Amino acid sequence: MARKRGGNTKGKIVATAWRLFYEQGYDDTTVEEIIAESGTSRGSFYHYFEGKDALLSSLSYLFDEKYEALMPTIDPDMNSFDKLMYLNRELFGMIEDTVPFELLAQLYSSQLITRGEKHMLDQSRTYYKLLRQIVTEGQQRGELRTDITAKELARVYAITERGMMYDWCVSGGNYSLRGYAADMLPRLMASFRA
Repeated sequence: MARKRGGNTKGKIVATAWRLFYEQGYDDTTVEEIIAESGTSRGSFYHYFEGKDALLSSLSYLFDEKYEALMPTIDPDMNSFDKLMYLNRELFGMIEDTVPFELLAQLYSSQLITRGEKHMLDQSRTYYKLLRQIVTEGQQRGELRTDITAKELARVYAITERGMMYDWCVSGGNYSLRGYAADMLPRLMASFRA
């Protein structure tokens, strides 16, 4: 039971921090504001995070929460390729609507220089588990190619998404991430089809 409560506390801190980052900007948001707005304590904050900078890597946690919320909305009869495109549209829509490109760029930057855990590559994340599940299901149904492992197809898909997010950051967010991916991702991933 304590574990669930702890997860809820961390989730509250992360959700509150990213809301404040979006509303006020990263530099103008203080740890004290995050603690007060999340209804948590200073001790709880520092139990989970070394400081505000450590919250940058928690963006992947926020992405996973989005995927967990989307899972029950997916039609089980939908083609696996279409499921991947649906998840991408929803995630990129969330990013475009609630995550300033500057923060996403800081996340990428932090992942490039960290010597510690690289959250974006953590294969135990909901994101990777869901991708592998969808790809495996697609292979079993004969919808996706089987000459490449489910793990490798999921990896290529994730690399493609990260590349699109990276380019959006480098471009200063000057185009629609969601719109570009909706147009290009199906073309790029067409070779996944059986």
